[in-house]
Amino acid sequence: MAASELYTKCARVWIPDAEEVWKSAELTKDYKNGDASLQLMLEDGTSIEHTLDPKTKNLPYLRNPDILVGENDLTALSYLHEPAVLHNLKVRFVDSKLIYTYCGIVLVAINPYETLPIYGTDIINAYSGQNMGDMDPHIFAVAEEAYKQMARDERNQSIIVSGESGAGKTVSAKYAMRYFATVSGSASEANVEEKVLASNPIMEAIGNAKTTRNDNSSRFGKYIEIGFDTRFRIIGANMRTYLLEKSRVVFQADEERNYHIFYQLCASSHLPEFKNLKLSSANDFLYTRQGRSPVIGGVDDTKELSTTRNAFTLLGINESYQMGLFQVLAAILHLGNVEIKDRDSDSSVIPPNNRHLTAFCELVGVTYQDMSQWLCHRKLKTATETYVKPLPRLQATNARDALSKHIYAKLFNWIVEHVNKALITNVKQHSFIGVLDIYGFETFEINSFEQFCINYANEKLQQQFNMHVFKLEQEEYMKEQIPWTLIDFYDNQPCINLIEAKMGILDLLDEECKMPKGSDDSWAQKLYNTHLKTSSLFEKPRMSNRAFIIKHFADKVEYQCDGFLEKNKDTVNEEQINVLKASKFELLMELFHDGEKAISPTGQVQGTGGRTRLSIKPDKSRDSKSKEHKKTVGCQFRNSLQMLMETLNATTPHYVRCIKPNDFKMAFTFDPKRAVQQLRACGVLETIRISAAGFPSRWTYQEFFSRYRVLMKQKDVLPDKKLTCKNVLEKLVQDQDKYQFGKTKIFFRAGQVAYLEKLRADKLRAACIRIQKTIRCWLARKKYLRKRSAAITIQRFTRGYQARCLAKFMRRTQAATVIQKYRRMYVEKKRYRQKQAAALAMQTILRAYMARQKYQALLREHKAVIIQRHVRGWLARCWYKRCLVSIVVLQCCIRRMRARRELKKLKIEARSVEHFKKLNKGMENKIMQLQRRIDEQSKENRSVNEKLVGLENSYTAESERMRGELNRLRGVEEEAKKKTNQVTSLLEELEKLRKELSATQQEKKTIEDWAQTYRNEMEKMVSELKEQNGSLKKDKDDLNRMIQEQSQQMTEKMVRSIAQETQQLETDLNEERSRYQNLLTEHLRLEEKYDDLKEAMVSSNVSKPGHRRTDSTHSSNESEYTYNSEYAELEEGSRAAEDVTRGMDTSLTLKLQKRLTELEQEKQSLRNELENKEDQFQRARARDDAEFKKARGAELEYESLKRQELESENKKLKHNLAEMRQSLLGDAAAGAGAPGSPAYKVLLEQLNASCEELDVRKEEVLILRSQLVSQKEAMHHKDEKETMTEPSVYAEDVSKLKDADELKQACIGLKDTNRLLEHQLQTQRRTYDNEVESLRSELQNVKEENNRQQQLLAQNLQLPPEARIEASLQHEITRLTNENLDLMEQLEKQDRTIRKLKKQLKVYSKRIGEMGAGQTEGQTSPGQMVDEPIHPVNIPRREKDFQGMLEYKKEDELKLVKNLILELKPRGVAVNLIPGLPAYILFMCLRHADYVNDDQKVRTLLTSTINSIKKILKKRGDDFETVSFWLANTCRFLHCLKQYSGDEAFMKHNTQRQNEHCLSNFDLAEYRQVISDLAIQIYQQLIKCMENILQPMIVSGMLEHETIQGVSGVKPTGLRKRTSSIADEGTYTLDSILRQLSAFHSTMCQHGTDPELIKQVVKQQFYIIGAVTLNNLLLRKDMCSWSKGMQIRYNVSQLEEWLRDKGLMTCGAKETLEPLIQAAQLLQVKKKTDEDAEAICSMCLALTTAQIVKVLNLYTPVNEFEERVSVAFIRTIQTRLRDRCESPQLLMDTKMIYPVTFPFSPSSLALETIQIPGSLNLAFLTRV
Repeated sequence: MAASELYTKCARVWIPDAEEVWKSAELTKDYKNGDASLQLMLEDGTSIEHTLDPKTKNLPYLRNPDILVGENDLTALSYLHEPAVLHNLKVRFVDSKLIYTYCGIVLVAINPYETLPIYGTDIINAYSGQNMGDMDPHIFAVAEEAYKQMARDERNQSIIVSGESGAGKTVSAKYAMRYFATVSGSASEANVEEKVLASNPIMEAIGNAKTTRNDNSSRFGKYIEIGFDTRFRIIGANMRTYLLEKSRVVFQADEERNYHIFYQLCASSHLPEFKNLKLSSANDFLYTRQGRSPVIGGVDDTKELSTTRNAFTLLGINESYQMGLFQVLAAILHLGNVEIKDRDSDSSVIPPNNRHLTAFCELVGVTYQDMSQWLCHRKLKTATETYVKPLPRLQATNARDALSKHIYAKLFNWIVEHVNKALITNVKQHSFIGVLDIYGFETFEINSFEQFCINYANEKLQQQFNMHVFKLEQEEYMKEQIPWTLIDFYDNQPCINLIEAKMGILDLLDEECKMPKGSDDSWAQKLYNTHLKTSSLFEKPRMSNRAFIIKHFADKVEYQCDGFLEKNKDTVNEEQINVLKASKFELLMELFHDGEKAISPTGQVQGTGGRTRLSIKPDKSRDSKSKEHKKTVGCQFRNSLQMLMETLNATTPHYVRCIKPNDFKMAFTFDPKRAVQQLRACGVLETIRISAAGFPSRWTYQEFFSRYRVLMKQKDVLPDKKLTCKNVLEKLVQDQDKYQFGKTKIFFRAGQVAYLEKLRADKLRAACIRIQKTIRCWLARKKYLRKRSAAITIQRFTRGYQARCLAKFMRRTQAATVIQKYRRMYVEKKRYRQKQAAALAMQTILRAYMARQKYQALLREHKAVIIQRHVRGWLARCWYKRCLVSIVVLQCCIRRMRARRELKKLKIEARSVEHFKKLNKGMENKIMQLQRRIDEQSKENRSVNEKLVGLENSYTAESERMRGELNRLRGVEEEAKKKTNQVTSLLEELEKLRKELSATQQEKKTIEDWAQTYRNEMEKMVSELKEQNGSLKKDKDDLNRMIQEQSQQMTEKMVRSIAQETQQLETDLNEERSRYQNLLTEHLRLEEKYDDLKEAMVSSNVSKPGHRRTDSTHSSNESEYTYNSEYAELEEGSRAAEDVTRGMDTSLTLKLQKRLTELEQEKQSLRNELENKEDQFQRARARDDAEFKKARGAELEYESLKRQELESENKKLKHNLAEMRQSLLGDAAAGAGAPGSPAYKVLLEQLNASCEELDVRKEEVLILRSQLVSQKEAMHHKDEKETMTEPSVYAEDVSKLKDADELKQACIGLKDTNRLLEHQLQTQRRTYDNEVESLRSELQNVKEENNRQQQLLAQNLQLPPEARIEASLQHEITRLTNENLDLMEQLEKQDRTIRKLKKQLKVYSKRIGEMGAGQTEGQTSPGQMVDEPIHPVNIPRREKDFQGMLEYKKEDELKLVKNLILELKPRGVAVNLIPGLPAYILFMCLRHADYVNDDQKVRTLLTSTINSIKKILKKRGDDFETVSFWLANTCRFLHCLKQYSGDEAFMKHNTQRQNEHCLSNFDLAEYRQVISDLAIQIYQQLIKCMENILQPMIVSGMLEHETIQGVSGVKPTGLRKRTSSIADEGTYTLDSILRQLSAFHSTMCQHGTDPELIKQVVKQQFYIIGAVTLNNLLLRKDMCSWSKGMQIRYNVSQLEEWLRDKGLMTCGAKETLEPLIQAAQLLQVKKKTDEDAEAICSMCLALTTAQIVKVLNLYTPVNEFEERVSVAFIRTIQTRLRDRCESPQLLMDTKMIYPVTFPFSPSSLALETIQIPGSLNLAFLTRV
């Protein structure tokens, strides 16, 4: 297919753009041959016309399909050209946040200017052991490839890291070295990497400076060789430096700085230790102010100097040397400020007493006179004489600057040398990996000698790179037997020849330097004359005669000739050097002294890492009289570059090209112009061009068949995939030059894969259209049928409705007729009845009217008669009254006349004495009566005024006055006897007293009114009190409701807190278990190392001593016993082989011993802590449950009592109110309401009682509120129990109270009770807080003790060997002494117990003997076995009544262990045994040793068993069946020790016979713990063994294999081929994993492993599968697609089905796969809208934010129908997940092992029924 045929409508192309370099456009019209332009439409919708070049007619570059964009390898792109590379890098960098991309053999690294979490140890472990193409691009992948090739090919490797300043070269080199240090397998050797990294601050300070492009630009190159031993562990490193830019010391361009160290010193000049340096601000020195930019934003030079000094200290450069270095650097600054003035035109002079020169001389220890002399003069020597020549000012200034540069170069070399000394090692180096961190291609506005040398070096490196790429391409073609045609690639050898060949630029430069009057101008003319016409790569600028242009491989560069000769000669006045050599400053003497020895003929500093650099001068012979060095800088650099190229050619190179994405250091911002410039300069595009020139796209036949199976017909598919591919490809691509068939791959030209992808997409699109057509047809027909059915249904219902309507109408018509008939009848009947009623009414009215008229006439007549009667009566009465009045008047007149006559008589009598006496006597009686009445009234007044004091006082005063008046009246009475004429005055006084009495009565009425008013007010107050009582009751109900709600909330909160505490305790328990088991693993590893060391020592012993094991009485702990015995063996072996093992590392042995001891101690402490935590957990859980129940009951009781109390109080108030009303209404007397009356008293008492009750209720409300608040703050049920139950007594008392006094006392008691309860509540809270604090402090103490033990171990390991040996021995002696004392006490206690038991046995045996039962009971009596002979008749009975014990002799113990443990094969004899038979046999032997009370036998048997199991596991630890077999038997042995231990907790499920078989003499609890530790070690070994078996299967079976065939096809891959996802022969599939899991399960079941333990093993297996699968998914971009997500979910469902088949769904294994399941779901869900983001956030709870974002970034469409995830959507996800508190770790920890537990599982098997097979060769065991 012709290329022009691809330029059809909708095809996308790249066109040049001034801003974006390349811009995408789409053809709007097909291109035809001969067209002069293309009709294009840009992405923004703008239509343009692109004119083709009329000469070349080159069409624009085609754009790759979208599914190829973002590929890991640029060579996987179908169209290989600059815009495709640039776009692919931009998409990966900006959209996917991927900074690494492969370009063939090159790793392109783009600086993100942001810290990324992709360099952790988990990432290193993920890349370790992987092929370079199997994982996403990474610097670790390159490092792993180099490390693997070094180990596999035993060939030195090199990693070449290049790029311009600020691209991240140093960081890439640092991560590569970190990878080597991590995977080398020697953690202690990582210090080398730390030292190399620690040298970075030093090298940056002395070798880095600010430039216009980078604030921290490296102004030198370095090559670090990392050395490895024969086991490929890091042993050391060596650093070489290249081309230090010395000119920067004396000159800086605008916006640039000198080296950082100068500014750091100036910024720290205020420090006391720097006072003698006489420094000040950087603006005060010439060498630091020329760039006019002394400060870098965001950089603190003072802190940087502190970092530099710390790095010096770390590398072994002490404080005195550091101050010497700073002294030399300060001297250089002072030297730059020395002012040289003209004396005349040919001479110069330094003014006397120049303070800077004085400071320089003081700092370097030289004389002022000598230095000022030779700064302005020069010594010339001839054959006969020597004379001194003065220097002009310009030459003197140049000489001063040359001296400064020379001193700085010497100082630089000295520092590099000491850095290498810190990194050097004495171990022989087997191989090395070199990391070259070198400057990239440079071009500035003004380019000088330094840029020339840098670009020269890059030309050499580019040539080497091109040759290597060309070589790899050739090897690939030859390997696949493809016809090799020479690829035309750019060879920069002509440019290199222009520079370094004879009569080249460097040669002419050296020649000009030898001329006496050579100059830059003359050298430039020679260059023009020599190369301008002969070399096309050399040009002369149009406007300059002092510059030249070289066409480098990257770009044209114009170099200014000024300074070339001076920099190349690098001459220094010899007399100035001699003055410095005569210095008394030791460091300066060392610098120049070492320089003479270090300079070799090649310019290499021997003994240091630096081969060649600009700062190194050629050697000058001491006998020579030459004034200048023999070799120029250019010559030195050429030689050093040649040596570097020889080193690189002798290694296998790996290339890392660092790209700087922008000049503003903005995170993930891509500047296409800067990127293209660097891609062109670093050779990436050249690699692409070389690949594109041949066959860049390569597919295996299987991959091609899988991808393009859709393009084949069924008849084209043959059994031979290779032949099928050939036939199909010949049909699809007519031009056979576009592809080639290799042995295993098909090679395609550039663009052919895109063409095949277009055909595939068209075929899939056509298939999609057909599917859509069929589906739409089916949907349309289904819709039509649904509508037809709906129409018929509607018609049916409509017709039925119409029929019903007709019937309804007919019924209505008939009903209407009937209604009309009856209606008309009713109307007529009604009309008739109305007429009839009207006639009757008229007749009735008429007849009534006539009757009324007649009645009225009769009534008038009757009333007239009555009127007449009354009038006549009235007239008669009037006449009678007049007569009566006249008679009365007449009588009055007569009676008046008679009265007057009587009066006269009385007046006469009154004048007589006797009459007066009678009258006086009557008055006296009246006065007495009046007195009594006054007294009664005064008493009544006093009672009324009892409460009203003022009124009573007035009444009292009035009474007194009246008494006084009464006394006066009495005197008057006495005087009246004499004076009768005073009667009138007495009458007046009496009248006055009457008036006062009336006034008193008026006041009484007033008081009664006031009492009534007061009564009304009291009633009103009572009503208000009633309302308040109601409100209080409402508040009480509200409070009760709030208390109930709060109690419910407290209950829920407490339940949650208990659950959280339980979960936290379980988590802590699991952490402690995991920590303890990790310590056991470390202990086992150290024991293995110890055993290996012991075996090595024994094997090296010529005369092997016999094995002797001393008896030990204190081996209660297996680890201690083993340690002691092996330590004794080691001492014997070491003493016997002292001469042979003299070279062994004794300190390592003692270190291992000390580590073992400390691990044992820590293990014991952790074991105790674990038991304590478990006990505390159980107790806390039981206590919390009990307290919760009690608190709930107390709370309900308290609420009911409170309600009863308030109800009783309400009744009492009502009762009191009723009494008050009765008292007020019952007394109706006039004075009932007066003060002092009963009603008044009752009223006052009720008022006081109501006020007090109101106060009580208010206090009660406050108390209830305070209790509510306290309940909110309480966290434990303990507080509520005290608070709610104790007031019940008081509540009962309150319900029984009857009057107000008792109510007051009850209120006071309630207050006291509340205060007491609050006090108890606070006390309980403090107690709870103290308990929690004590538990926390105890846990903290345990952790601190553990940390202290670890720190003590670290400190001991850091001690010198002699001190470490002494500390280890001292620690060992102390430990053994303490153990001996403890064990001696235990032994004495056991001896006393044994003696006591023996005495008891003797007594019992005597009693039995007396009873005659000795023979029948002799078999079961241990005492008789010891003290009495055994009768022969007992033998048959013992055999009949077998006790489940096995007897063996001590000498048969080794045979027992050998036959039962060491030589027992699970696949052989053990298959047909009872599960756990070895464990039963061992326990039966142990029972007999316990039965005969032989502690030595018990100890040796257990110790031999444990050691033998460890030995067999060490020997066959990789065999799963062996490890599983002994795990099952170890657990069974542990369960037997528990079941028959005699503890009640383990005897619940035993039979009576099994209880009789319990151990009787020994408590083996400590050995149970040792065996439990052994079981943990075996379990971890089992997990490790399973992991080694499953690891190769997981990725292939879970990710790469297509379980559902045809769902996805592989995408095109690049040069670094990945593992094929198509299953070939030998490839692991999901069925392989399931079969292996079934094999594991069946093996463990066959061996009798506990079901709970099997569940834990399966859970760990599934965790490994899920973690490994997810980690690889997160690191493989090609696996993150929709189809792969479906494959993963199907695979997970198969694993779940396997769990169901095995009945293991409840073991927690499914939950371990949750992160993988959610990752697969994440690949399949929609990823567009905010709703999708919310769904993802709620779904992916088991994934971290980093993992979710990583999957979304890696999501890659496999077909054109899928869409990529937008950057905006990923940012939305990040925003929503911002508040998550989780670990930032990206990968799961595949090394994590869940803590294992061994639940007690008793055996129902009776020991006496066990038979020993003869195949075990255990005939020496005797059944007892």
